[in-house]
Amino acid sequence: MIPLKPLGRALRPGLALLSTALLAGCQSALLAPKGQVAQDQKTLLITSVVLMLLVVIPVIVMTIAFAWKYRASNSKARYEPEWSHSTAIEVVVWSIPCLIILVLAVLTWRSSHALDPYRPLQSDVKPVTIEAVSMDWKWLFIYPEEGVATVNEIAVPVDTPLNFRITSDTVMNSFFIPHLGTQIYAMAGMQTQVHLIANEAGEYFGISANYSGHGFSKMGFAVHATDNAGYQAWLQKVKASPTALDDAALQALAANRNDREKYPVTYYASVQGGLFQSLLDKHAHGPHHQGHDDGQHDSATASEPVAMCTSGEN
Repeated sequence: MIPLKPLGRALRPGLALLSTALLAGCQSALLAPKGQVAQDQKTLLITSVVLMLLVVIPVIVMTIAFAWKYRASNSKARYEPEWSHSTAIEVVVWSIPCLIILVLAVLTWRSSHALDPYRPLQSDVKPVTIEAVSMDWKWLFIYPEEGVATVNEIAVPVDTPLNFRITSDTVMNSFFIPHLGTQIYAMAGMQTQVHLIANEAGEYFGISANYSGHGFSKMGFAVHATDNAGYQAWLQKVKASPTALDDAALQALAANRNDREKYPVTYYASVQGGLFQSLLDKHAHGPHHQGHDDGQHDSATASEPVAMCTSGEN
């Protein structure tokens, strides 16, 4: 047999390294929420893990304890070859997991509705609407109420609900700002939604969390959470741009697939009305879905997924 003390000394460096790696992960965006939605999701994640560990840890401890107690060299251990049943053990083995599953079921039911990405956030502050479009391989953001647009950068005022309307001008992607919580898919011809809020000022990042081709790694964007004065100053900087976003500019933007380099941050001082809706209509009803001539599509078939994705349930 392997002596336990020498084994413990041999494993100690590896355990220390593993602990360091796990503690370093605590600084990840998912565990450092900067908005109420992300904070609620962190609480749900930790609660679920703790509840599951109530079963996992005792099982691991008992497995090691039983293996040690009933080892072949322990002549003092009770030997009962005819033993087959214990009511007390059965009660513990079944009741505790059932109670934990019941608690998890209630928790999941309540959180699924409370954290529904389609559910608007309650606030006395007027929300900011942002239309997000995934492209190859960049993000286009349209602020319809402010009449401006950006590429690979957004600014948001703190403590203000953010209503994101999301679609894709190409293949399916996934919109995700880890510090603010909730990722949701961007799909051509369909509109999804997510409601977020930033409660702390700071510089955050957004990504596409769904592989969408060889330029996927370049689909990062900056998120500037600032006070209202900073937000208004950012809007004025965008409006000072000499560039406007119209149909021609949109087509040029889509044609530049930035295969080699990440697409630079770009500002558009004005936006042609209805561009976001035109992108939805282009892929939902047009014959050139995702830029390829696949022939005529059945309009009924094309409209069904739209209804599913805008039903308010996710």
